[in-house]
Amino acid sequence: MTQKLSRSQRFKAVIDWFEQNMPVAETELHYHNPYELMVAVMLSAQCTDKRVNMITPLFFEKFPDIYSLAAGSEAEVLNLIRSCTYPNSKTGHLTAMAKMVVESFNGAIPEDITQLQKLPGVGRKTANVIASVAFNIPALAVDTHVFRVAARIGLSVKSKTPLETENQLVKYIPNDKLNIAHHWLILHGRYICVARSPKCPSCGLKSFCKYYEQDYILKK
Repeated sequence: MTQKLSRSQRFKAVIDWFEQNMPVAETELHYHNPYELMVAVMLSAQCTDKRVNMITPLFFEKFPDIYSLAAGSEAEVLNLIRSCTYPNSKTGHLTAMAKMVVESFNGAIPEDITQLQKLPGVGRKTANVIASVAFNIPALAVDTHVFRVAARIGLSVKSKTPLETENQLVKYIPNDKLNIAHHWLILHGRYICVARSPKCPSCGLKSFCKYYEQDYILKK
Protein backbone atom coordinates (compact mmCIF):
# COMPACT_ATOMS: atom_id res chain seq x y z
CA MET A 1 0.00 0.00 0.00
CA THR A 2 1.29 3.47 -0.84
CA GLN A 3 2.14 5.89 1.93
CA LYS A 4 -0.10 8.85 2.69
CA LEU A 5 2.22 11.73 2.00
CA SER A 6 1.98 15.47 1.65
CA ARG A 7 3.25 16.96 -1.60
CA SER A 8 6.59 18.00 -0.11
CA GLN A 9 6.99 14.59 1.57
CA ARG A 10 6.34 12.85 -1.76
CA PHE A 11 9.02 14.92 -3.47
CA LYS A 12 11.50 14.19 -0.69
CA ALA A 13 10.76 10.46 -0.83
CA VAL A 14 11.24 10.38 -4.61
CA ILE A 15 14.47 12.38 -4.49
CA ASP A 16 15.85 10.26 -1.64
CA TRP A 17 15.05 7.05 -3.54
CA PHE A 18 16.75 8.23 -6.72
CA GLU A 19 19.80 9.48 -4.83
CA GLN A 20 20.22 6.05 -3.27
CA ASN A 21 19.35 3.95 -6.32
CA MET A 22 20.46 6.11 -9.26
CA PRO A 23 23.32 8.30 -7.98
CA VAL A 24 24.62 8.71 -11.52
CA ALA A 25 22.13 9.74 -14.19
CA GLU A 26 23.02 11.50 -17.43
CA THR A 27 21.96 11.86 -21.02
CA GLU A 28 22.27 8.80 -23.24
CA LEU A 29 23.06 11.00 -26.24
CA HIS A 30 26.70 10.94 -27.37
CA TYR A 31 28.41 14.33 -27.58
CA HIS A 32 31.70 16.09 -26.81
CA ASN A 33 30.79 19.78 -26.74
CA PRO A 34 27.77 22.14 -26.73
CA TYR A 35 27.57 22.17 -30.54
CA GLU A 36 27.37 18.37 -30.75
CA LEU A 37 24.82 18.26 -27.92
CA MET A 38 22.67 20.86 -29.68
CA VAL A 39 22.61 18.81 -32.88
CA ALA A 40 21.90 15.58 -31.01
CA VAL A 41 19.07 17.07 -28.95
CA MET A 42 17.45 18.64 -32.01
CA LEU A 43 17.62 15.30 -33.81
CA SER A 44 16.19 13.47 -30.79
CA ALA A 45 12.76 15.13 -31.00
CA GLN A 46 10.28 12.23 -31.34
CA CYS A 47 13.22 9.98 -32.14
CA THR A 48 15.13 7.51 -29.96
CA ASP A 49 18.55 8.34 -28.54
CA LYS A 50 19.78 5.05 -30.00
CA ARG A 51 18.87 6.16 -33.52
CA VAL A 52 20.41 9.60 -32.99
CA ASN A 53 23.65 8.02 -31.76
CA MET A 54 23.76 6.01 -34.99
CA ILE A 55 23.40 9.17 -37.08
CA THR A 56 25.73 11.62 -35.35
CA PRO A 57 29.17 10.02 -35.93
CA LEU A 58 28.96 10.50 -39.71
CA PHE A 59 27.20 13.83 -39.23
CA PHE A 60 30.04 15.21 -37.08
CA GLU A 61 32.62 13.78 -39.46
CA LYS A 62 31.04 15.86 -42.22
CA PHE A 63 30.18 18.85 -40.02
CA PRO A 64 32.71 18.92 -37.15
CA ASP A 65 31.72 22.37 -35.91
CA ILE A 66 29.05 25.04 -36.13
CA TYR A 67 30.88 26.86 -38.95
CA SER A 68 30.97 23.84 -41.25
CA LEU A 69 27.26 23.20 -40.60
CA ALA A 70 26.40 26.83 -41.27
CA ALA A 71 28.24 26.61 -44.59
CA GLY A 72 26.76 23.25 -45.53
CA SER A 73 23.82 22.68 -47.84
CA GLU A 74 20.43 21.35 -46.80
CA ALA A 75 20.88 18.50 -49.27
CA GLU A 76 24.06 17.37 -47.48
CA VAL A 77 22.38 17.55 -44.07
CA LEU A 78 19.27 15.74 -45.24
CA ASN A 79 21.33 12.93 -46.73
CA LEU A 80 22.94 12.31 -43.33
CA ILE A 81 19.81 12.42 -41.18
CA ARG A 82 17.34 10.66 -43.49
CA SER A 83 16.81 7.79 -41.04
CA CYS A 84 15.71 10.21 -38.32
CA THR A 85 12.09 11.21 -37.74
CA TYR A 86 10.96 14.34 -39.61
CA PRO A 87 14.25 14.71 -41.51
CA ASN A 88 13.04 17.54 -43.73
CA SER A 89 12.00 19.90 -40.96
CA LYS A 90 15.04 18.99 -38.85
CA THR A 91 17.30 19.72 -41.81
CA GLY A 92 15.89 23.22 -42.08
CA HIS A 93 16.14 23.83 -38.36
CA LEU A 94 19.71 22.57 -38.09
CA THR A 95 21.05 24.68 -40.94
CA ALA A 96 19.14 27.78 -39.82
CA MET A 97 20.27 27.27 -36.21
CA ALA A 98 23.92 27.03 -37.27
CA LYS A 99 23.72 30.17 -39.40
CA MET A 100 22.15 32.16 -36.55
CA VAL A 101 24.73 30.96 -34.01
CA VAL A 102 27.52 32.06 -36.35
CA GLU A 103 25.92 35.37 -37.27
CA SER A 104 24.38 36.40 -33.94
CA PHE A 105 26.42 34.60 -31.27
CA ASN A 106 29.96 34.61 -32.74
CA GLY A 107 29.86 30.86 -33.32
CA ALA A 108 29.23 29.95 -29.66
CA ILE A 109 26.11 28.11 -28.53
CA PRO A 110 24.47 30.54 -26.06
CA GLU A 111 24.13 29.48 -22.43
CA ASP A 112 21.08 31.57 -21.55
CA ILE A 113 17.72 29.79 -21.87
CA THR A 114 15.99 32.83 -23.34
CA GLN A 115 18.74 33.32 -25.93
CA LEU A 116 18.71 29.64 -26.79
CA GLN A 117 14.99 29.80 -27.56
CA LYS A 118 15.68 32.42 -30.22
CA LEU A 119 17.43 29.78 -32.32
CA PRO A 120 15.38 28.08 -35.08
CA GLY A 121 14.01 24.73 -33.97
CA VAL A 122 14.87 25.29 -30.31
CA GLY A 123 11.91 25.28 -27.94
CA ARG A 124 11.94 25.50 -24.16
CA LYS A 125 12.62 21.78 -23.66
CA THR A 126 15.68 21.81 -25.91
CA ALA A 127 16.90 25.08 -24.38
CA ASN A 128 16.62 23.64 -20.88
CA VAL A 129 18.52 20.50 -21.90
CA ILE A 130 21.38 22.52 -23.44
CA ALA A 131 21.59 24.91 -20.48
CA SER A 132 21.50 22.07 -17.98
CA VAL A 133 23.67 19.43 -19.64
CA ALA A 134 26.18 21.56 -21.55
CA PHE A 135 26.52 24.47 -19.12
CA ASN A 136 25.40 23.03 -15.77
CA ILE A 137 22.78 25.75 -15.32
CA PRO A 138 19.94 24.69 -12.97
CA ALA A 139 17.08 23.80 -15.30
CA LEU A 140 14.64 20.95 -15.73
CA ALA A 141 13.50 20.05 -19.22
CA VAL A 142 10.10 18.39 -19.50
CA ASP A 143 9.76 15.90 -22.33
CA THR A 144 7.06 13.25 -22.76
CA HIS A 145 8.75 10.94 -20.23
CA VAL A 146 9.09 13.60 -17.53
CA PHE A 147 5.54 14.84 -18.16
CA ARG A 148 4.11 11.31 -17.81
CA VAL A 149 6.20 10.16 -14.83
CA ALA A 150 5.68 13.35 -12.83
CA ALA A 151 1.91 13.08 -13.26
CA ARG A 152 1.78 9.37 -12.41
CA ILE A 153 3.85 9.64 -9.26
CA GLY A 154 1.93 12.71 -8.13
CA LEU A 155 4.74 15.24 -8.41
CA SER A 156 2.67 17.29 -10.84
CA VAL A 157 -1.03 17.80 -10.29
CA LYS A 158 -3.60 18.56 -12.99
CA SER A 159 -0.88 19.78 -15.31
CA LYS A 160 -1.96 20.20 -18.92
CA THR A 161 1.29 21.44 -20.46
CA PRO A 162 5.03 20.77 -20.12
CA LEU A 163 5.52 24.32 -18.81
CA GLU A 164 2.96 23.77 -16.05
CA THR A 165 4.75 20.57 -15.08
CA GLU A 166 8.12 22.32 -15.14
CA ASN A 167 6.86 25.10 -12.88
CA GLN A 168 5.49 22.61 -10.38
CA LEU A 169 8.66 20.53 -10.33
CA VAL A 170 11.09 23.42 -9.90
CA LYS A 171 8.99 24.68 -6.99
CA TYR A 172 9.72 21.55 -4.95
CA ILE A 173 13.02 20.20 -6.29
CA PRO A 174 16.11 21.96 -4.87
CA ASN A 175 18.16 23.92 -7.42
CA ASP A 176 21.17 21.67 -6.98
CA LYS A 177 19.05 18.62 -7.87
CA LEU A 178 17.25 20.01 -10.94
CA ASN A 179 19.82 18.86 -13.49
CA ILE A 180 20.02 15.26 -12.33
CA ALA A 181 16.26 15.12 -11.59
CA HIS A 182 15.64 15.65 -15.31
CA HIS A 183 17.62 12.48 -16.06
CA TRP A 184 16.12 10.53 -13.17
CA LEU A 185 12.62 11.07 -14.48
CA ILE A 186 13.52 10.49 -18.14
CA LEU A 187 15.35 7.24 -17.47
CA HIS A 188 12.63 6.03 -15.13
CA GLY A 189 10.05 6.76 -17.82
CA ARG A 190 12.13 5.13 -20.51
CA TYR A 191 12.78 1.84 -18.72
CA ILE A 192 10.28 1.40 -15.85
CA CYS A 193 7.33 3.82 -15.98
CA VAL A 194 6.77 3.23 -19.69
CA ALA A 195 3.75 4.66 -21.46
CA ARG A 196 2.01 1.32 -21.94
CA SER A 197 2.07 -1.38 -19.28
CA PRO A 198 4.34 0.34 -16.74
CA LYS A 199 6.45 -2.09 -14.73
CA CYS A 200 4.83 -1.22 -11.41
CA PRO A 201 5.59 -4.48 -9.53
CA SER A 202 9.34 -3.96 -9.96
CA CYS A 203 9.27 -0.18 -9.39
CA GLY A 204 11.04 1.09 -6.31
CA LEU A 205 8.78 4.15 -6.20
CA LYS A 206 5.49 2.29 -5.86
CA SER A 207 5.19 2.83 -2.10
CA PHE A 208 4.76 6.56 -2.72
CA CYS A 209 3.28 6.60 -6.24
CA LYS A 210 -0.27 7.81 -6.79
CA TYR A 211 -0.67 5.84 -10.02
CA TYR A 212 0.24 2.58 -8.27
CA GLU A 213 -2.34 3.16 -5.56
CA GLN A 214 -5.16 4.64 -7.63
CA ASP A 215 -4.82 2.87 -10.98
CA TYR A 216 -2.56 -0.15 -10.93
CA ILE A 217 -3.79 -1.84 -7.76
CA LEU A 218 -7.45 -1.14 -8.45
CA LYS A 219 -7.18 -2.78 -11.87
CA LYS A 220 -5.80 -5.99 -10.40
